[in-house]
Amino acid sequence: MTTISAERIAQIEARRDELQALMASGELAAERFVSVSKEYAELEPVAAAAGEVRRLRAELDVLADMANDNDPDIRDMAAEEAASIRERLPEAERDLAVKLLPRDAADERPAMLEIRAGTGGDEAALFAGDLFRMYQRYAEERGWRVELISASASELGGFKEVVASVAGQGVFARLKYESGVHRVQRVPATESGGRIHTSAATVAVLPEAEDVDVHIDEKDLRVDIYRSSGPGGQGVNTTDSAVRITHLPTGIVVIQQDERSQHKNRAKAMKVLRTRLYELERERLASERAGARKSMVGSGDRSERIRTYNFPQGRVTDHRINLTLHRLPEILEGHMDELIDALIAEDQAARLANLDG
Repeated sequence: MTTISAERIAQIEARRDELQALMASGELAAERFVSVSKEYAELEPVAAAAGEVRRLRAELDVLADMANDNDPDIRDMAAEEAASIRERLPEAERDLAVKLLPRDAADERPAMLEIRAGTGGDEAALFAGDLFRMYQRYAEERGWRVELISASASELGGFKEVVASVAGQGVFARLKYESGVHRVQRVPATESGGRIHTSAATVAVLPEAEDVDVHIDEKDLRVDIYRSSGPGGQGVNTTDSAVRITHLPTGIVVIQQDERSQHKNRAKAMKVLRTRLYELERERLASERAGARKSMVGSGDRSERIRTYNFPQGRVTDHRINLTLHRLPEILEGHMDELIDALIAEDQAARLANLDG
């Protein structure tokens, strides 16, 4: 792993102190104060990690001098203390290196969560419903808000397709590893013979775009208004309020019909369109930067089989990092931190290795 120099550590701590002094001066205009305090909030944990590395290195230097002392007791004590610090220092240096890794600018964004039933018919739709509830529970656990954008329910209570917006602190940073094909192995509720079936659902997690991120020209849009289709009953639309927006330059089509108001459907459709266009641009920039090198984790390839949920064995296996957890019921209840923390750690390790390479 790349060793972070004393000069770099000094720069980090000096910038933290400079920002602290600026904030305490009372001389900043409101707008400038906001940007300075934001930079300070981002830098402070990095500076704390840098300070710990500096402190441990300084202690080693002092102990190296004590190792030459005439008193054998002092030499023994210094050697023992130095051994302890040498054990702790690599972890402190790794923690600092991780904090210095380039951050994904989208990490703090809300995310658009899209789940689609794949192969497997009714069972795949039921599994898509299970996945959506798992993410809902995980969001509740972390204090995030989930807003349903659109849903196409299946007859047995699952989803052929469901799209939701997830907002809160660090949403995309934690959910971005979920994009890909999720596979389930279980005896379907619809199967009388008790045979294990395999079906799948596709998950896409996209960082939500803000208005300033994506400029959409009205002349690039074709907007069609029509009467909502779907199951009948009390909730069916009886007015022309469903909206289909086609973005002509890219061919992206977004259909929104869940709301009774044409304006609400259009607003939701534009939110989805903006997010998909933002993701297109992110993918273009990422491929330009990465060239041929592709991170093993978090690549967001939605055709890649990333995880298997095996009900007979009560296990969840993430194929990207060869991790198997025998905690399937708890994970489906939204207790996903162990899984996501392992993916984040693997991604960090791969990026640190890339820096060294």
